[in-house]
Amino acid sequence: MSEIDFILPLVVALFVSALATPVVARLALKLGVIDRPNDRKISVRTNMPLMGGVAVAAGVVAGIALIASQLDSDVIFQGRLLGFVLGGALILMIGIWDDRFGMPAVVKLTGQIMAAIVAFASGFAIESFRLPGMEGSVEVYWGVSFVLSILWIVGVTNAINLIDGLDGLATGLSAIVAITLTYICLQADQYTGALVGAALIGATLGFLPYNFPPARIFLGDTGALYLGFSLSLLALEGYTGGYRKASVLTFVVPLLALAVPIMDTLLSIFRRLRDGRGIFDADRMHMHHRLLSSEGSQSRAVIFLYLLTACFCAIAVSFTRLEDLGIGVVLLAAVAILTVRLVRNMGSISIEGEPSEPKQREGEDSKLLGEPRDADS
Repeated sequence: MSEIDFILPLVVALFVSALATPVVARLALKLGVIDRPNDRKISVRTNMPLMGGVAVAAGVVAGIALIASQLDSDVIFQGRLLGFVLGGALILMIGIWDDRFGMPAVVKLTGQIMAAIVAFASGFAIESFRLPGMEGSVEVYWGVSFVLSILWIVGVTNAINLIDGLDGLATGLSAIVAITLTYICLQADQYTGALVGAALIGATLGFLPYNFPPARIFLGDTGALYLGFSLSLLALEGYTGGYRKASVLTFVVPLLALAVPIMDTLLSIFRRLRDGRGIFDADRMHMHHRLLSSEGSQSRAVIFLYLLTACFCAIAVSFTRLEDLGIGVVLLAAVAILTVRLVRNMGSISIEGEPSEPKQREGEDSKLLGEPRDADS
């Protein structure tokens, strides 16, 4: 695969996403798909258009269409591209409906599982793995593969949705993770996955200028769910070939790349179960809430989480090059200890009450405080 093959879908996706975003914003306003602030949300701005994920998806599909035009039809219909597009379309429809009319959590989850089944049927699956020093691989039983794959896809989809609580957070974080997973696909000789990853990178970067604080349009559930779904499949695509090349702890690599949203989700579930509340109940203890409370600025909190995600992604890439299991376990233990310390310092597992309204720093995002709008609200 030449450099131009990789750059073209990225550039096309970037321009399509950037050009489509203002159009989608106007359409959202016309259709009434707007944010409705309340006392549980961070944004207090009215008439902010949702449905930004449609622009992101338009960029991704444009990039994939360019890729598909260079491939044989057998590759498209027998491979994973069709499953990626169809599953993504179902996720988009769920998100659009939820942004406009609202949707019960059970119905939303059912739709996500259906999209995950579409992806699994097209080949996005955890089917085998190998351990360091092992010749060949261990095949996973179909039923186990089905459960693990569906849990992974649905879990990552919701993890990105849950962390979408600040302007530009989910979009930029997804771009960083997409860059990492695309690189892992290249390492694994998964060129179709790398090309799809290039389209996803371009689409997120095209949308980000409109979404970075202060945002002019929100992803909405439409975009947060779509990005989560896309990243979950990209991780599986890299894993499919990557387990043959990544010599140590291959299950850990995509987990590390997606560590920030996954940690935030698991901590949310833990807090709510500990407090005897439903796992879908909203609270103000997410990582971005804690950072916003301490930093007093959305942009500062968002950039901190960008950097934290980039650090985990760098660690994930380094793990793909390890050959010694013992070294890998030691490094993983060190990462786990430092991560627990970081989370405790941020107060995300504190038994204290929810943080008070963050103090404002003069001249910085003074009108943007509150609670998540798209997810967990």
